[in-house]
Amino acid sequence: MPAEPMLPYHRLTPGSLTGLTRGEGDPDAVALLLSAERSRRLLLLRMLDDATELGPAWDLLSEAQHRAPAVVDELLTYPQTGMWLATALRGLRAAPVPGEPPLWVVLGHFSALAAVAGLRAEIDSTVEVPVRHGRVVLPTLGCAVVPAAEPWTTATVRAEGGRAVIEAAGATVAVPRTPGAAAPGWHPLRRLVVGPAPRQLEVALDDVDPYRTYPQPTEPRPLPEEDVTRWRELLDRAWDVLLREQPGTAEAVRRGVLSLTPTPARERFRPRSVTSGDAFGGIEASEPDDAVQLAVTLVHEFQHTKLGGLLHLTPLLTDDTGAPGELWYAPWRDDPRPLEGLLQGIYAFVGITRFWHTHRESPGAHTAMADFEFALWRIHVSRAIEQVHRHPRLTPLGAALLETLRGRCAEWLAEPVPEEPLALARLCADNHAARWRAHHLRPPASAVDETVRAWLAGAGGPPSSPAAAPDTVPDASARRLDSLAMLVRHDIARRDGDRHPPEDPEKAAAQVTGALAADALLAGGDPAAARSAYLTHLMTDPAPPGAWPGLGQALGTTGWEAPEAARLLSDRPEQVRAVHESLRRATGTPPDPVRLATWLAGGQEPPGPGR
Repeated sequence: MPAEPMLPYHRLTPGSLTGLTRGEGDPDAVALLLSAERSRRLLLLRMLDDATELGPAWDLLSEAQHRAPAVVDELLTYPQTGMWLATALRGLRAAPVPGEPPLWVVLGHFSALAAVAGLRAEIDSTVEVPVRHGRVVLPTLGCAVVPAAEPWTTATVRAEGGRAVIEAAGATVAVPRTPGAAAPGWHPLRRLVVGPAPRQLEVALDDVDPYRTYPQPTEPRPLPEEDVTRWRELLDRAWDVLLREQPGTAEAVRRGVLSLTPTPARERFRPRSVTSGDAFGGIEASEPDDAVQLAVTLVHEFQHTKLGGLLHLTPLLTDDTGAPGELWYAPWRDDPRPLEGLLQGIYAFVGITRFWHTHRESPGAHTAMADFEFALWRIHVSRAIEQVHRHPRLTPLGAALLETLRGRCAEWLAEPVPEEPLALARLCADNHAARWRAHHLRPPASAVDETVRAWLAGAGGPPSSPAAAPDTVPDASARRLDSLAMLVRHDIARRDGDRHPPEDPEKAAAQVTGALAADALLAGGDPAAARSAYLTHLMTDPAPPGAWPGLGQALGTTGWEAPEAARLLSDRPEQVRAVHESLRRATGTPPDPVRLATWLAGGQEPPGPGR
């Protein structure tokens, strides 16, 4: 077993805690978290060895640690090593899954780690390692392509005098001595080095390690060289943005981000990025639209990384014994989230808000977009914090963290933002919250039934039961609740001259997955046309849930029709949706949405008995 310690021990100090609770964290705090991760992985390795007896590979790793402790240290703290450890330990307790690598392949990854440690420590060795669909992965170095008749088989790594070859099925692949060099049958792990010395960022662009994607492993998919060049150029420009605008954050990122896993580009303004608490320092990210988006992604995911590391040292929440299964609104998600997930999101999006707060003052920034993003995210984060900042499960440190972030949001909310982006941000924030309610909240069935009977009987107003507290019932069909914000971003970009999407509402909505044509009209500042379009959507069966709050906002923006209905549809769209759907089923004819909402809000009688 590798001996302790290989890195200096770090304690949680008041200074490091202060930075982390503010959503920041200096390089010393990052060093603390890295040291803790290394210790944690040593413990997990010991657990794995106790359960499986890792054998000669364990002995090779121990010898490498004595000869070259920095080499083993780098391997242990590499993000994918942490992901592999978690996967292997879970695999010991899980049943085999058809099509997934068998347990011996997963456990065999340790032999590949040991082979790399031995090679880099210049220890002569012979190690049997897994072959996955014809590829042999040597973590932090690259992968070899070898003949393979089966999806899972083995190869032999022979190291002598600091050189290594991989032998499998009669083929031999030489591992280049120069890191990052290509060779016949060998795909190197590329490293990107950007920025000026001594503030360079160096990360592995990992397209080969099977544990580079979170939380599920994937097979190696080496990038074409032109894609690597594009990632290098984007990262260089993104790093320049962070160095100029957030040098403190950049220094922490420089110490704590170790690998970047590239995935294909996605829909514009909707990048996908992932981190895992088991893979400290690793980020999986789709190819960004531009350098600013990549800078935001680095900040966003590093926030998750820091909080995940902190949670390995100390809890922020007590055990979930009071209200198991409790779910919350997260303004950056389509689905309801447990408290643990909401806390992670709050911490991450504080970082995003801070980025836009700084970026909007930067020369050359797209000011309208930056103002909109800053105004939007400060609202979202503030609303998320207000839900839970006094939650009884918060530990003293968790309460201090949320109270500190709440104070920071209050400062941001007090800052002036130009009227147009501010109004658009409020519109989009309210729309997302109301769409979430329309999808995931359900009034009690008994209350809906009582209300339907009152409408059909021609009552002058609804019973009190619709106001009963709704239940949270996750709706798997909820997708792309941020469509209005996406449409606003497209429109701002068009006006800034970035690109030229079509102004026709149907074509504009078609550019944004999940958007309705009425959404494009609302985002484009035509609430009267949006009102008509939302009513058309609501006559379909089933009606799209997002059309209910959209109709409320269109009514509220015009300001001259059905103010009671506008408020109810905007604040509690789930009530109108549930009653409308029940009436459609009971009568076969959907009632007029505006008249129903007005009646439910207490402003108008129904059209008559039995209607």
